[in-house]
Amino acid sequence: MAKFRTTAGQNKTHDSLEPMRTRFPQDSCIFGEGDLGLAMYVIESGEVEIRKMMGAEERVLAVLGKGDFFGEMCMLEEETPRTAGAVAKTDVEAVMIDQSAFSFILRHNPEIAVRMMRKLVVRLRQTTRLLEDALGHSIDLEESGLTDGPKAALDPTARLVEVGTGTVFPLADQRETTVGRIDPVTGIHPDVDLTHVDTKRSISRRHARVLREEDGSYSVVEDVAAMNGTFVNGVRLSAGRPFPLKVGDVVVFGTTQCRFEMDAPSTAE
Repeated sequence: MAKFRTTAGQNKTHDSLEPMRTRFPQDSCIFGEGDLGLAMYVIESGEVEIRKMMGAEERVLAVLGKGDFFGEMCMLEEETPRTAGAVAKTDVEAVMIDQSAFSFILRHNPEIAVRMMRKLVVRLRQTTRLLEDALGHSIDLEESGLTDGPKAALDPTARLVEVGTGTVFPLADQRETTVGRIDPVTGIHPDVDLTHVDTKRSISRRHARVLREEDGSYSVVEDVAAMNGTFVNGVRLSAGRPFPLKVGDVVVFGTTQCRFEMDAPSTAE
């Protein structure tokens, strides 16, 4: 598989796109069940076992070979624990792909996106079947409330302000604030819904995330496959790679301009 690079354009890019080849010797652990997912892999040679603990026993769920991919869930949901482990059954050569490179690949080779969707459909059917077996009746997931998440509390000290109208969008009082437009198909509601100020419909349903770091600083991350880009003070971001924010920075989601504001910390008398 070839390496992927972006070409220079009118706007600067935060980082380059460079999937990395890596080798795993036979019987080595590629990642463990419960590890945080940071990258997916495409096998160039060798075989990989996908393993999961079932009670006290570890079972092999699948054996993958050349051209197969695994670990892809973290491309859609970053920093979530791996639901299964991966072990090299033989010596393995693979391409490791982070979110930024994955976004580039989707734009240039949509076949991998279709394959992922098919794989997720199979998983959903299997999960639905298990739930129906456990409950003893059929389930309509769209009406079950399973897709509805709790609404996050608002942070009174940090916000995005849409430049044109002055509309204030408080950030969520948690580590991550999602930015985008309501998606009626999936039922996913972003913490910051820019639908009403995005008159050109340039913002993806799940466009970006604003992260609050442990030291109180903030950064912004463009999500995978956001179609019209995210910019900070004119610098275009690469998907999946955090870019630090400072008070007064102008963040452009698609064509919608927002200013990042944060109250100064109070000082004890």
